[in-house]
Amino acid sequence: MLASCMALSVLTAASVSAEDAAPVQAEAAPSKNLIVLIGDGMGPAQVSAARNYLMYNKGINHLTLDSYYVGQATTYADRGEDGGTVVSGVVTDSASAGTAFATGNKTYNAAISISNEDVSVPFASVIEASELAGKATGLVSTARITHATPAVYASHVRSRDNENAIASQYLESGVDVLLGGGSANFLSKEENGKRSDESIIDNFESLGYTYVSDREGLNGLTEKNGKVLGLFGGSHVSYVPDRTDATPNLAEMTEKALDILSQDEDGFTIMIEGGRIDHASHANDFPTTVQEVLDFDAAVKVAMEFAKKDGNTSVVITADHETGGLSLSRDNIYELNLDLWDKQKHSSEYLIGKLKEAETVEDIKTIVAENTWITDLTDEEAAYILTGDGSSYGREGGYNAVISKRLLVGWSGHGHSAVDVGVWAYGPIAELVSGQIDNTRIATASAEVIGVDLEAATAKLQEKYLYPKFKVARDGEVLYPAKALAEALGAKVAWNEASRTASITQGDNKVEVSLNDGVVVVNGQASDLTSDVDNGKLYLPLEAFNQLTGQHMTWDALSERIVK
Repeated sequence: MLASCMALSVLTAASVSAEDAAPVQAEAAPSKNLIVLIGDGMGPAQVSAARNYLMYNKGINHLTLDSYYVGQATTYADRGEDGGTVVSGVVTDSASAGTAFATGNKTYNAAISISNEDVSVPFASVIEASELAGKATGLVSTARITHATPAVYASHVRSRDNENAIASQYLESGVDVLLGGGSANFLSKEENGKRSDESIIDNFESLGYTYVSDREGLNGLTEKNGKVLGLFGGSHVSYVPDRTDATPNLAEMTEKALDILSQDEDGFTIMIEGGRIDHASHANDFPTTVQEVLDFDAAVKVAMEFAKKDGNTSVVITADHETGGLSLSRDNIYELNLDLWDKQKHSSEYLIGKLKEAETVEDIKTIVAENTWITDLTDEEAAYILTGDGSSYGREGGYNAVISKRLLVGWSGHGHSAVDVGVWAYGPIAELVSGQIDNTRIATASAEVIGVDLEAATAKLQEKYLYPKFKVARDGEVLYPAKALAEALGAKVAWNEASRTASITQGDNKVEVSLNDGVVVVNGQASDLTSDVDNGKLYLPLEAFNQLTGQHMTWDALSERIVK
């Protein structure tokens, strides 16, 4: 890692000694550097659409990606819950898919690099393993930098929605370069952010990070700026058609990150995400989807040019899933209106405010005419937009449905699909990820090709943290599932049906709970500890487990984890 970040590595988070911090990279690793590029939501149809656009509208017959295709990957996740309903996991989200290709482990949808259990344990990513090996590291995205895909590489939470915790965990992650959107998760509510505690950008600066917030700031960085936090928007980086001159594109962010990280003599590992392919596809905004894929492909070009010049870099490219169920044709018409694919001026997201203010069919016709080539919008089409498409996207969804029909493309919905996604690669890693693979192979091949140890990095984290399900009692006390947490701590649990008594033992220590009266007895002495039974599960406070184990575990409320 860069010399200035040694104290900030994942080793700090795991409280290991300085001796343990010695690089553990294998001497004969095939590659010194690793670049991982993720096209979020970029299924086969999205790739084909971008290529078709270049072929028929620009006279270019291929994407940069095309020369490096090696196979395809599965995307399925573990079983989990969605709104209280058990789901199979066959349709993944970005969190579980990201956990797979960052750590080599399957988990449930929404999980950020933790296991699928009532008391989960963290899994280390190839970025965290690279920190242990003394490499420089970076995360780059056009989504919020705290969004699921970058998050799985340098944080651990039960829910991807806990983005304030993800931002805080980046402080202790040791990641040298962080470039993306999402400043709101780094700023307090008093500073128009989303944090209820305090702003943390100053914390990054105090640890040696240079903070930038626009293209000028990014361009002003030099190779000497070894640690950088760049946040280019309160939420996601603007879509390609909506960007101003102040907003850098993904290729520019990629080039700057590589310039900085490549100064490290021990090498580097970086993940670069085209995050808004997914968002445009969720909205069914086809023209913007195409532009976002092209923005991603331009970053791929920068990465490949670096890798070829460097001669000691592996590159792997894939997607976490496909989004929207995109089809390149519809209504039994054997045609695509390719000449119209770039006639939309701004994304549908840009129009949301205007669409919401519209009151009449004529208002809708004016909005559509100002943003597209369509001057003959029918009353029926305008009325459909005014009514909305019946989804949470409302009028934006209606607008995109009308545009898509005019372009002769279709969508199965606004969610993800379960199709396999492409894999592209360059360098020694290519032979490790070729053919039909599971997405977990991306992680294990990444670690193998640069000689870092995922298992050792995971062990460091698991020595420090547990991520339990929990409930909050009426008085605000946090309670944990007794059986699951006890077993995670190596204790034994017994249940006496006759006396309705639970007994938890570890060595000579014992915690007993009578479900009839709620009394918690520790080593034969009644205590004032709380207990609760919910849906047949016994819950106890952390102090009960501290007394059981003799430890002084604490509860990190922001990250919703137990610190051992």
